[in-house]
Amino acid sequence: MQARATPPVHFREIAAGGGRRLGVATLDAQATLNALSLEMAERLAMQLDAWATDPAIAVVVLEGEGRALCAGGDLRSVYREMREHRGDDPPRRIARFFEREYGLNHAIHAYPKPFLCWGNGIVMGGGMGLLIGASHRVVTETSRLAMPEIVIGLFPDVGMSWALNRMPGKSGLFLGLTGATLQAADALFAGWADYHIPHARKQQVLDALARQDWAGERRADDLLLHEVLDACHAIPDAEEGPLRRNLDAVAALCRAPALDDVIGAILQYDGGDPWLEGARDALAKGAPSTARLAWELQRRTRHMSLAQVFQLEYQVALWCCTRGDFQEGIRALLIDKDRRPVWKATHGTEVGTAWADKAFRDMAVDFPVPASLRTLAG
Repeated sequence: MQARATPPVHFREIAAGGGRRLGVATLDAQATLNALSLEMAERLAMQLDAWATDPAIAVVVLEGEGRALCAGGDLRSVYREMREHRGDDPPRRIARFFEREYGLNHAIHAYPKPFLCWGNGIVMGGGMGLLIGASHRVVTETSRLAMPEIVIGLFPDVGMSWALNRMPGKSGLFLGLTGATLQAADALFAGWADYHIPHARKQQVLDALARQDWAGERRADDLLLHEVLDACHAIPDAEEGPLRRNLDAVAALCRAPALDDVIGAILQYDGGDPWLEGARDALAKGAPSTARLAWELQRRTRHMSLAQVFQLEYQVALWCCTRGDFQEGIRALLIDKDRRPVWKATHGTEVGTAWADKAFRDMAVDFPVPASLRTLAG
């Protein structure tokens, strides 16, 4: 008899003090580095909703099996849907995927109970959407965090338009344009994480959480979770990461008020820092439409609520799937793997402010926000 396949996300509950339990959700699609599929997003959202209203659940924990928390969305499935549906209207499953993913991301931001996300290994794209909104965010010695959408023709989504606007100096703009990767020290500095704990101590953390006498009161339980995590927090081996070390250089590169000037400054960088050089090279090879969308979203969402950001990102995502460079970016990176994408436009007037204004007008008309995202609070 053939063994039953392991579900891509599974759940367990751990008995804890105070007559309460810990709810643990585990992403387990290791062959794809836990890339988030529609099925996974729906399973996870349903269980988080159930735990949110269960008075016996004191704390929710989200983790990933293997080498990643989550390496992003399930791009191969998205690509298949785009290939099979060549009209202007977005394929139904793609629209459903972004609706469910962004709804899930928002639910984590607004979760009514302490929410611990264990961000071990690769945490990129859609993985950042799972981590960034958690009330208590852990990174480890293997954590690699990024929004690398520049290489696939999407844009920094999953609410990251909101988060990038809240980073130190010009670092959010720089990361949105280049997709540069952060490790633990810089994740703490940038506000993407709260604790650095060696991955080998995860079970110790769970055991300690199970021993606590949970009150079932949000403020007290938040503090109790902090005390457990803080007791295990360790200063990263590299106390100062490349983002923090290069913060003044990043500010200088991104100082200009026009996108083309910022791009020109980054592409001309020759200061010899490997991290900045890698960021420069990623921008040079990336989709010009992504750079423009990232720039515009940070500008247009600066004074928006988180809910409004997700609503706008939903429209931009569907535009990228039907009229942008997303399909070509996935093809070059994951399908044919030639790493030679043919982008629809080049930097400059082809993706200038007039182009962006028209694109955003089209999005507002052609891709109405579904009711589930229109009714998000806050």
